[in-house]
Amino acid sequence: MRRTVFDTDHEAFRETVRAFIEAEVGPVYDKWYESGIVPRDFYYKLGELGIFGIEVPTEYGGAGVESFKFQAVLTEELARAAVSFGGSSVHVALCLPYLLAYATTEQKQRWLPGFVSGATMFAIAMTEPGTGSDLAGMRTTAVRSADGGHYVLNGAKTFITGGVHADRVIVCARTAPPRADDRRHGISLFVVDTTSPGYQVGRKLDKLGLKVSDTAELSFTDVVVPVSDRLGDEHEGFNYLGQNLPQERLSIAVGGYAQAKAAVRFAQQYTSQRTVFGQAVAGFQNTKFELAACQAEVDAAEAVVDRALEAHDRGELTAANAASAKLFCTETASRVIDRCLQLHGGYGYITEYPVARLYADSRVNRIYGGTSEVMKLIIAKNMGL
Repeated sequence: MRRTVFDTDHEAFRETVRAFIEAEVGPVYDKWYESGIVPRDFYYKLGELGIFGIEVPTEYGGAGVESFKFQAVLTEELARAAVSFGGSSVHVALCLPYLLAYATTEQKQRWLPGFVSGATMFAIAMTEPGTGSDLAGMRTTAVRSADGGHYVLNGAKTFITGGVHADRVIVCARTAPPRADDRRHGISLFVVDTTSPGYQVGRKLDKLGLKVSDTAELSFTDVVVPVSDRLGDEHEGFNYLGQNLPQERLSIAVGGYAQAKAAVRFAQQYTSQRTVFGQAVAGFQNTKFELAACQAEVDAAEAVVDRALEAHDRGELTAANAASAKLFCTETASRVIDRCLQLHGGYGYITEYPVARLYADSRVNRIYGGTSEVMKLIIAKNMGL
């Protein structure tokens, strides 16, 4: 069936991104994979291509397009090639919505031109050691000075994608203790300059997958943050986080679907070329049945993603909708990619084959942005259970 979620502008963007990946990423991706990080200068190329500025208003150097669909196209093309732009996915998909929604005009004038060009890379620091998905349990604090002009930030964060290259990090911290009837009260957001004294990047974490994303531990020791770098109102941070979670989970759902689709493509290519017992692996009935079953699951995930993308552009994507899309697409991807890796035999376990990278990269989809179990709780609550 013909997809109708994308128009001619989206498809032209797809062609541009695909050509860029083939020319600028494919030839060097193995080196990035081995080193475990994307070169910092590469982000300037993405800025020049316009990747970072699609949704940024024109007055700050962007294109001013109010649609998430272009980011969905980018996600699909990266999965198709089984490559990554590293931590820059967080820069756009996670950080930009907070800047657009809650930054003042003065803050936007300071931050967004560099955001668009790649000169100022952003990350977001929510998760802390020992808290996981329980954001209300965070212990990082930001205490306001006696004169009211700044905050003093102390604490630690972990699993921060983009944390090595980041120039600014949106840090979630407690500015007041939780209330007895509301653990979420008292969290604020700060856009922290990573050159500040007391700000420290710890270990770059060695992950199972997503090898080229610079995921790190961060620590803050008496970091002075000007009040002018607080994002939004004091104590309202948890509400802000909740409002962006549907888009974050939609982006993960798109990634899961796209990875599953790519895995089927890789498996079909491999089994058509690989011969066993004198015939192509694709000629065996079991192979045909496995690929057909995987394709049916991908078709279903595509329908879920496309419906969610349309709802998001209309401003109608609810938290439960996004949780359902994430749960279905990521669980589907897990099954499909595993079966496609099996069709590669022993070569599916070798990382030079893209299906092996997809297998490792996709596993985290059921964890970050809220685990599958958390998604089920959200869906169940929406059902009145």
